Amino acid sequence: MAPAREQPSAAQGHADGVSRTNPKAVPPPFYLPLNVAFYLCLLSNTLAAALAPIQDCDEVFNYWEPTHYLDHGYGLQTWEYSPEYSIRSWLYIAFHALISKSLSIFARSKTAQFYFVRVALAVICTACETRLYSSISRSLNPRIGILFLMVVLFSPGMFHASAALLPSSFAMYTSMMGLASFMDSRGGRNTPRVIMWFGIGAIVGWPFAGALVLPFVLEDVMVALASKSVLPTFFRLANGALRCLIILAIEVAVDSFFYRKLVIVPWNIVAYNVFGGSGKGPDIFGTEPWTFYIRNLLLNFNIWFVLALAVAPLLLLQALFRSQTTTKQTLVRSIAFVSPFYLWFAIFTFQPHKEERFMYPAYPFLALNAAIAFHIILSYIGSSNPKELVGRISPKVKFTVVTTCVLVAFNIGLLRTVGMVTAYNAPLKIFHPLQTPEVASRGNTLCIGKEWYRFPSSYFLPNNMRAKFIKSEFDGLLPGEFAERKSRQDPFPGTYMTPSGMNNRNEEDPDKYIDISQCAFLVDSYFEGDQESNLQPHYVLDHSNWEELSCSHFLDSSRTGLLARTLWTPNFPFIPSKLQRKWGRYCLLGRRSKASSDV
Repeated sequence: MAPAREQPSAAQGHADGVSRTNPKAVPPPFYLPLNVAFYLCLLSNTLAAALAPIQDCDEVFNYWEPTHYLDHGYGLQTWEYSPEYSIRSWLYIAFHALISKSLSIFARSKTAQFYFVRVALAVICTACETRLYSSISRSLNPRIGILFLMVVLFSPGMFHASAALLPSSFAMYTSMMGLASFMDSRGGRNTPRVIMWFGIGAIVGWPFAGALVLPFVLEDVMVALASKSVLPTFFRLANGALRCLIILAIEVAVDSFFYRKLVIVPWNIVAYNVFGGSGKGPDIFGTEPWTFYIRNLLLNFNIWFVLALAVAPLLLLQALFRSQTTTKQTLVRSIAFVSPFYLWFAIFTFQPHKEERFMYPAYPFLALNAAIAFHIILSYIGSSNPKELVGRISPKVKFTVVTTCVLVAFNIGLLRTVGMVTAYNAPLKIFHPLQTPEVASRGNTLCIGKEWYRFPSSYFLPNNMRAKFIKSEFDGLLPGEFAERKSRQDPFPGTYMTPSGMNNRNEEDPDKYIDISQCAFLVDSYFEGDQESNLQPHYVLDHSNWEELSCSHFLDSSRTGLLARTLWTPNFPFIPSKLQRKWGRYCLLGRRSKASSDV
């Protein structure tokens, strides 16, 4: 098959057809230089690293805490890291621990290490986005590249996924690299490299992300059968598979070193999630209706999600009614471009247990689909053929409609992003008093009750301060603690020692709690109208025992209307109360001394 520039995909739409039939020279599409694209993505992703709240407690307890353990010798441990189950990879953790450790040479603050890791992830994401943008612009059309950038720059979904310490975000990075490799076929097919990138995402990151490579492999096989070049295709596929086996061998070696036994973590993850059996598996942590991802992606991508779903019908219509721009070969390649998002969306819509982060690996494909769909629409409405209805519409009217749609999408995305940051980033802001010696000297135990799932990790605590749990209304399994080093010859005993009280059924372990009398500090929240109970009293209001060291606003979703929960809305006096956001308080409390409580 000829290179992509010589054989454009059907996604290029009618624009190139115009240049072939119009005797007048058509100006080349606008192309944003790579360095400008890089800096724009870097700005967006760095802002995410600095401001984005942690949306999922799994990110903290399954990734930030083990990273903290490798860096500082202590941290909270989930059942997934028990050698009995071993369904989390230490290779993935070690990579981020090395990034964190590299800053500890220059900065003593663990909080600085936290943000340094986030910024490093933002830079990696930026490099992948720029690489994919370059490939889209060269292989498809510069306008599709610009539209792709618009989606990733202004979508709340990409804002949260770009710098998250999650295997699904890592798989998103490798998905971008794999897609870019598939597009770059100027020197021949890059199937081995495509398989390798998706293999890295699946093996080191998240095994299920391997499904995203299937359309590209299938396209290669179909072209091979049509052109009767089966043997070269077989060698390309075998080459890619061999690369993945080498990557798997490295991961098995690293994980087996930490767990002190032979472990194949990717298989353990698949076995637990797919073959867990009754009373086990992901469904015990909650299920959602089939509409969950539709609602979630509308919130995180608004109009771009609708366009991503519409791209296949638009390609079909283009093939039927503008056949001069489409060949069978280019149509097959276009289907390979757009089908991964449909495949991923279908697979996870049918899964009962749903979480927003499960969509992260498919975000680049959503952005590409939306860009292609919008490009096709722009190519159609840009027609000046008087025989077509759209050709008789004033160019100013068409420009106004298109510009309005883009601005609406941008503003909804920005309002959603600002709304999420201002509503939920309090857990990242309240711990700064602990960095002062006079406060930190009051004790080395910080307790968490009902707010356990919003704890941002031990990186926000001073050295040697431990996070502990007190009993609340929650009755599931909380994390334990990694076994700490007892000698220099055995630096990480917690990676291979089997902890007590762990299970894969989310059954509560009473030994995970301590009595509140042992707590020097406490994290708690207060929302007007909340009912207190024996297990969840209003500690924030208990001024005789606790003093407020630091408090921040936190959105009270129960008293805030749907629009204000969804988007940022200002609290101006002239705005109706039902459209304003209502606030609670998220606080770091310090235990009062007996002398001060008697006053």
